[in-house]
Amino acid sequence: MTRRGGGRAARVEERTGVDSGPAGPAFIRRKVMPHDLITPDGLDLVESKADQILAEIGIDINEQEDREEFRAAGASIDGTRVRFEPGLIRELVKSAPSEFTQHARNPDKSVIIGGNNVVMAPAYGSPFVRDLAGGRRYASLEDFRNFIKLTYSTPWLHHSGGTICEPVDVPVNKRHLDMVYSHIKYNDQAFMGSVTIPERARDSVEMARILFGAEFLDDHCVILGNVNVNSPLVWDNAMTGAIRAYAEANQAPVIVPFILGGAMGPVTLAGDIAQAHAETMVGVALAQLIRPGCPVIYGNFLSSMALRSGSPTFGTPEPAIGSLVVGQLARRVGLPLRCAGAFTASKIPDGQAMAESTMSMMSAILCGTNFLLHSAGWLEGGLSMGYEKFVMDADFCGALHRYLEGVSLESDEFAIDGFHEVGPGKHFFGSQHTLRHYETAFYDSVTADNNSYEQWRDAGESRTEERAARRVVEMLANYQAPPLDEALDEALLDYMGRKKASMPDMWY
Repeated sequence: MTRRGGGRAARVEERTGVDSGPAGPAFIRRKVMPHDLITPDGLDLVESKADQILAEIGIDINEQEDREEFRAAGASIDGTRVRFEPGLIRELVKSAPSEFTQHARNPDKSVIIGGNNVVMAPAYGSPFVRDLAGGRRYASLEDFRNFIKLTYSTPWLHHSGGTICEPVDVPVNKRHLDMVYSHIKYNDQAFMGSVTIPERARDSVEMARILFGAEFLDDHCVILGNVNVNSPLVWDNAMTGAIRAYAEANQAPVIVPFILGGAMGPVTLAGDIAQAHAETMVGVALAQLIRPGCPVIYGNFLSSMALRSGSPTFGTPEPAIGSLVVGQLARRVGLPLRCAGAFTASKIPDGQAMAESTMSMMSAILCGTNFLLHSAGWLEGGLSMGYEKFVMDADFCGALHRYLEGVSLESDEFAIDGFHEVGPGKHFFGSQHTLRHYETAFYDSVTADNNSYEQWRDAGESRTEERAARRVVEMLANYQAPPLDEALDEALLDYMGRKKASMPDMWY
């Protein structure tokens, strides 16, 4: 993205920092288009089943203020149960934008979410971390900051993310302040805030307001909040309160059902898709009732279970194929899509982990996702954030950048001069065409070993996880924080200090 030259955005740039970090795109403009799995008639059927769920069963909405919003819009209310006539929800979401910019404190790293754009962010929410040296342990604030630094240090992630891991050494009621501050301090990309209770969501928005200025926040999105439905079919006070905190400030809630087929949804994929669409559309509609036109992201989280044991499974084929249909639904209603990620149930970054993660990531790419949360680091069904897994996943994200470029048909790409130089029966390795392109022709993995067996053996027979562990050490050793205006830093620390002093520590 080009640096903005004047006006309000230029003043924000002057106050918040300058370009730094590794060279890489601010986000991806895909040239490989999403895959449409089912026909328009099939989509009509899925939408009709979602309408049927909302009309006949309805959805529990615990907060009276939210129910009154829906009553005024035409829904029927019976206690906490809210029902919608077919078509009503689709009308209510029409004011949501199909594409919006989330501004970063470094304007060159602002991202466009929607359309043919893809934004990749690290994994989210793990209480544990894992590395090769220390094994599995509870996450700390230092771990949280390390992952922000790693995110900043790779060219293949476009967004600082949110609760990359849960810093359990900080009180529950105060850690959101440290997390938001850390995203601002140690990265200059766009970021996410807290959603656990409405007050923490409002704190997150207020810290963004300090960083960017109240005037800028009024008509620019600078922070996202990842809000989960209590599947099946419940919107609780905490989550709708978080939607309200973000939407009122014209910031973007990410509306995400959390469906494990066989637990929080049916074992059959069509039923999961219809349920997910119904739950998501209600959350999007609430955001639009609170503030028509506020940015919002249509989220998706489909996974499955091992039905013999009850354990969650990730990176399996059924949710992957379901994501393709979810992508079609999001495009049909004209909303940006958050989908999938590098999911795995494996406890370590082994063959299972990377096979499942690849299945999940490719489903996200082919379904047309715009905001790809959980792109790097996910282990153990989301319970652990892996240092080595982060580097391995980020490397795969780099390969996906190349994949999404598609095929260039520029004249030099056809290598006609190379054919003239080489002729039949010879190789292209030393041709002028090859020499012109050798640095950029193919993606160069930082974790793969492509040497001969003898070279690999003589170098110590290292495994991918070991090479990734060395890469983690190098990245953290070479990290340099992006500059942050001292007055802004002091204002943020002052806000945090006053908030923390106003309440006792809570550890659960």
